[in-house]
Amino acid sequence: MDQPTVGILHPGSMGAAVAACATTNAADVLWCETGRSTASVERAAQAGLTPVATMTELLDRSDIVISLCPPAAAEDLARDVAGHRFVGVYVEANAINPERATRIAALLEPAATVVDGGVVGSPPVGGKTPTLYLSGPRPATEGLEALFGGTVVRTVVLGREVGKASALKLAYASFQKTSRVLVALAVGMAREHGVDQELIEVASRRTDSYLSEPQYVAKTAARAWRWGPELEEAADTLAAAGLPPEMLRAAASTLARWHDAKDDSSLTLTDALDRLARP
Repeated sequence: MDQPTVGILHPGSMGAAVAACATTNAADVLWCETGRSTASVERAAQAGLTPVATMTELLDRSDIVISLCPPAAAEDLARDVAGHRFVGVYVEANAINPERATRIAALLEPAATVVDGGVVGSPPVGGKTPTLYLSGPRPATEGLEALFGGTVVRTVVLGREVGKASALKLAYASFQKTSRVLVALAVGMAREHGVDQELIEVASRRTDSYLSEPQYVAKTAARAWRWGPELEEAADTLAAAGLPPEMLRAAASTLARWHDAKDDSSLTLTDALDRLARP
């Protein structure tokens, strides 16, 4: 479609940045400001999004709706959209497991066309170039490729089956996020015995080791509030495949100790390890 109107649901740091990229090829990018925080209002304004007063107005005006929210809210949000009888393209871009993506598609179809999505990478700001993986009906995925064409959000279509994009996102997240949790545990253990600097020196001999970048632990702590639920989704995906989910569930439980560090950019490595050591 030429110059679609796009609606973004609950723009957090990732959602607002992705929506800002969509403004390049969209007639308008809408968001519903009712009930949202001051931080959300500021993010949306910086991203160049157009505020609307109600979800009904957003859905009535939008050709494409992109859902990017915490995993736990994904189905309730989709259920709300289904209740409004949305008839456009619904992009389920949350970090949820393939079974949930399929359930969401069943909620919205056949009135809407559902595309499964998964964003791999950091929000597209400051030179970051994430990839939006897509799976769903071809005309809809082609429209999304056009929407992000020429922007820093790269799109890759994995096929027509809803669930493929979610599976790829969680497969990657299960390694990428759990490995950062293991770094925190390893450095915390070494610090307790006064050998943390020696551990980092050992790890630095391997250029592919997260252990050589322990400063990332503080960033992990600040993101724990959303990484934990994402790993729970990945654990569900493992269990559905007959694979053991316990390691990812344990990593999610570890992340829960950092829940009160939500988005704290001032956190240091020492702060993060101290919080991790508290029961």
